[in-house]
Amino acid sequence: MKNIKKMLIIIIILPFLYTAWYPTTAHAAPGVSAENAVLMEYESGRVLFDKNAHQKKSIASITKILTAIVAIEHGDLNETVTVSENAVRTEGSSIYLDAGDKVKLKDLVYGLMLRSGNDAAVAIAEHVGGSIPGFAHLMNQKAQWIGMTDSHFANPHGLEADGHHSTAYDMALLMRYAMQNKTFSKISGTKKYKGENERFPWHNKNKLLTRYPYCIGGKTGYTRKAGRTLVTSAEKEDMKLIVVTLNDRKDWDDHTHLYEWGFNSFDLQLIRDMGQIELSLPGGSTVSAEIVNPVVLPLSKKESEKIESKTYIKEDFRVSDDEVIGKRVYTLNDQVLAERNIIKEPVLPKEESLFDKVKDLFHQLNGVL
Repeated sequence: MKNIKKMLIIIIILPFLYTAWYPTTAHAAPGVSAENAVLMEYESGRVLFDKNAHQKKSIASITKILTAIVAIEHGDLNETVTVSENAVRTEGSSIYLDAGDKVKLKDLVYGLMLRSGNDAAVAIAEHVGGSIPGFAHLMNQKAQWIGMTDSHFANPHGLEADGHHSTAYDMALLMRYAMQNKTFSKISGTKKYKGENERFPWHNKNKLLTRYPYCIGGKTGYTRKAGRTLVTSAEKEDMKLIVVTLNDRKDWDDHTHLYEWGFNSFDLQLIRDMGQIELSLPGGSTVSAEIVNPVVLPLSKKESEKIESKTYIKEDFRVSDDEVIGKRVYTLNDQVLAERNIIKEPVLPKEESLFDKVKDLFHQLNGVL
């Protein structure tokens, strides 16, 4: 009987011991049916959950997130696009353009994002990039600039092609970048839109916009090879999150569960405010410096107690001419969560006294320089 009681006690306290040993989150992360998944916090870029996040995969129409942001940045949305026969013949999902149609670029981007029009994607590419290869070049330039190191794009729509792939992590980076653009953010989160040449409005295929009250944008995708792919963003109170799932037959549920887990398990916490600091230099001297941007991170309650920081000073630092004199690195369990440059505090000009101002005025009036 005593042994049974001991076993019961062990079974009861074991989960609490596990939590004490591995205090990473407030609640257990949910399982997802996706083959690849990422949950990322928008402001910091911290990955809160991942599953095979760096595996290169077919991504289908979530490709169009990149198509849209390249079109917005490189094109004039008020320009009129003449639709080609090549665009009309593009297979797959469509907004039913006809060859010779004249459509505002803005309407094409809405049709691209809300209805996933492959014909719109080709029309955009030919107008903005001159051709599909020319536009793909712009796409890959932008992807490289964002830091999407495991991605390559061969077309603007996401239909299967050699060398067209990305990862869940890279697509989260892309969505994080794109959502900083107000025009993209507005289009991505639009539930219904009517183009100038349309008789009826388009409704967004992203059902999470109506199913989940905190969803603010996203893009769906599907091909037989890629399966169901989905990128969405959600915002609750002061926190914005991004979820990417690849090859996921339960994507709506998985996105909702990941968002709920993220919002319930983490809070944005101010780790270090911007402002003046005093740095100790080699040799015992000190210098006044500044951290320009505050450090705000999504952390569970127990994680916030374990944040560490280290300050690094440039080896060739000279007070006289250096502006950036070092950096401060914030880590959790040896993982870098944030870095901030430390700059030399600017020397403000000494304010003149009233006596000095009167004296200067007297000298000016008397021709004394």
